[in-house]
Amino acid sequence: MITIFSVTDILLIISTVMIVFLLAYILGMKNKTQLHTVFALDLTSVFIICSGVLAQSFCTKAWNADAYMFEKYIYVGTCTLPVFMFFTGLIYSRKKIRIRKSDFLFMVVPLITIYMVWTNQLYSNYSTNLEEVAYTGYGSIHTIYTFSLLLIGIFMLLRSATKNSGFFSKQCILLVIGSIVPLAINLVGTLRLISMDVSITPISFAFTMLCFALAIFKFQFLDISPIALRVTVDRMSDSYLILNENMVITDFNETLLHTFGVTSSIRRSKISTFLDQEKFASNINRKKVASEIKKLDNTSRTYTFEIFFQNLKKYFTVEITKIYNKGAYLGILILLKDISQHKEDIKQIKDSQNIIMERERLATLGQMVGGIAHNLKTPIMSIAGAMEGLQDLISEYDKSIDDPEVTPADHHAIANDMKEWVKKVNSYDAYMSDIITAVKGQAVNFNDSTLEEFTIDELLKRVEILMKHELKNALVTLNIDCQVSPLTTLQGNVNSIVQVVNNLISNAIQSYNGVPNKEINLTITSQNNNITISVQDFGCGIPKEVQEKIFNKMITTKGHNGTGLGLFMSYSTIKGHYGGDLNFTSEEGKGTTFNIVLPFGV
Repeated sequence: MITIFSVTDILLIISTVMIVFLLAYILGMKNKTQLHTVFALDLTSVFIICSGVLAQSFCTKAWNADAYMFEKYIYVGTCTLPVFMFFTGLIYSRKKIRIRKSDFLFMVVPLITIYMVWTNQLYSNYSTNLEEVAYTGYGSIHTIYTFSLLLIGIFMLLRSATKNSGFFSKQCILLVIGSIVPLAINLVGTLRLISMDVSITPISFAFTMLCFALAIFKFQFLDISPIALRVTVDRMSDSYLILNENMVITDFNETLLHTFGVTSSIRRSKISTFLDQEKFASNINRKKVASEIKKLDNTSRTYTFEIFFQNLKKYFTVEITKIYNKGAYLGILILLKDISQHKEDIKQIKDSQNIIMERERLATLGQMVGGIAHNLKTPIMSIAGAMEGLQDLISEYDKSIDDPEVTPADHHAIANDMKEWVKKVNSYDAYMSDIITAVKGQAVNFNDSTLEEFTIDELLKRVEILMKHELKNALVTLNIDCQVSPLTTLQGNVNSIVQVVNNLISNAIQSYNGVPNKEINLTITSQNNNITISVQDFGCGIPKEVQEKIFNKMITTKGHNGTGLGLFMSYSTIKGHYGGDLNFTSEEGKGTTFNIVLPFGV
């Protein structure tokens, strides 16, 4: 038995058993992927080769059987293995492929080779010793095709494994060893550099399957997760770097390479070397970053800062997080998010918002023009009448100077009449001055945050002047109930507060939908160091579906007649500039009350 089973036979038996075990394991798996299926085909081809060579060796030694007869069986595996190895590399690199009819063309050369073997046309001289084998002219075509497919398949495997886990990873090292050994042995045998037996080929390929098996079981070579993860991170819009505990770059994604114009050679380089490149050198404060990283010791906190890369013309937020696994420090994750478009969008939104708000302000001023004209017309006409009265008194006084019948008492009477007319002119002038002051204040920007002191009396006075015409036209009465001292002083911008109150009164007027002889209550109270200005109407109320979003969106219930900016701007002004609050209560069909709450410090 010892003479029948040589060392190579024993290795063949071990190889065959191992291949059967692996094949049974793969076929018994649930939820097999396309990659598992093609690997099972690899194992099947190697099993055919191993079992065929083993049977060839045993039968020729035991019964002196014709060795070439077994080649017809062996070559089924020999010809199909390179094709399956090629598709193994292809599927591993792409995760999954769609099998097309044209893919079956890869089997043309193998089928021709099998035909040549079966019809005794492949060899001009056959021997189990590779050094003595002589091929026909077609043999070179078979050899070139076989080695080309094997090399391409192995190259795709190595490239994908390198991208997934790095060239120096254990998985990649296993692939390199497992791929090089059969290629080298077969190449040496084919070139007849060393005398070899045909059994060395299946043993070498069995060794390859063993290496791949270790990658499967221990390092999850056939697990789709690393491939899917790599595809996912490479398609991320954010760039990332992973550093080990020695601050050496161990991983990154394609987005980083594309965004910053660097090459994959940065792997295994120090982060300091990476940052010393010209595109980074002037942008990052190294000392500050190093200091912040130290603060992250033994914590899961993330250090975040924003940076602008001048040469890229882009803004990034940089997030630095230390990686721990079960308390053990593994390295650092650096995530770079391109926020350039976000910055530009914010700027455009802000510009657009300013434009819209300016239009709303101008529209409000336009609505006030009619009321202002009406308010100014009365005092102007009154002043004109007073001037005529004064002119008559002046003429009367001039004639009385030389009239001996005019007594001093008459002169005093004329003078008193003149004084009365002057008083009236002064009152009309003061009224006009108040109107101009109020209008001038409303002409400033809605978001003007100029600080000044003003009294409750001054606030109410401006509101009355500006809303007088609108209230009169709508036949709505404004009832003012000031429950605090009119001389109570507030600090802020009186014009902005006036605009907010006027907007609420206008909304209250519109809540009556044109129905005349209605009332609006304007109440001012003081409680808990706050001044509360309430505007109450008894109109249609606010629909429930609108109430929840009336302050945080540009919502309007006025159709084409409203922009939704009034309350949005009012809320922003009270909250942002005064640290106050704007709230409301409303019931459909019964009315609405808006409350402006201002701290006394405002």
